[in-house]
Amino acid sequence: MGDSNVNLPPGFRFYPTDEELVVHFLQRKAALLPCHPDVIPDLNLYPYDPWDLDGKAMVEGNKWYFYSRRTQSRITENGYWKSLGVDEPIFSTDNNNVGMKKYYAFYLGELPEGVKTNWVMQEFSLNSDSSSGNSRSSSRRRTRSKIDYSGWVICRVYERNYDNNDDDDDNGPELSCLDEVFLSLDDLDEISLPH
Repeated sequence: MGDSNVNLPPGFRFYPTDEELVVHFLQRKAALLPCHPDVIPDLNLYPYDPWDLDGKAMVEGNKWYFYSRRTQSRITENGYWKSLGVDEPIFSTDNNNVGMKKYYAFYLGELPEGVKTNWVMQEFSLNSDSSSGNSRSSSRRRTRSKIDYSGWVICRVYERNYDNNDDDDDNGPELSCLDEVFLSLDDLDEISLPH
């Protein structure tokens, strides 16, 4: 859906790193602080099948982003999300463990006989002490200690394309028109100009 990026200025893409999702979006959400730009919507994931996210979640390319409340039930109308048992810690640039990324696969059908699909969800959560990682504001944050930091998660959902060997993260950076022009200048060495 093309109009879901209306909060982004023209020409900007929403392509956050794992650290940016946790530190710049999820921590602010859990602490009830505003986030600019406010592009990630709140969504109760579990009533929706992954192909129903268009128009409900922030979409960039083939990935959908949204905030959700953590819940034990990951059952939708046509299937369920099953943990893949892969948990990755998320580290900030100053090497603090700020969160966790868990992987889920979507299965069609009822537990436990469902059929695995190509849909994958990465669920980002905060560590219970991740709010105190910033030493400058730790005294100010102590007053907010009653906030349930484990309640909110950010989800990134995408359909894995096995024909292309995974999602576009492995294809390298996207080249701009200028990058392509500059790269093509290297070919000028092979062209002989008349003297």
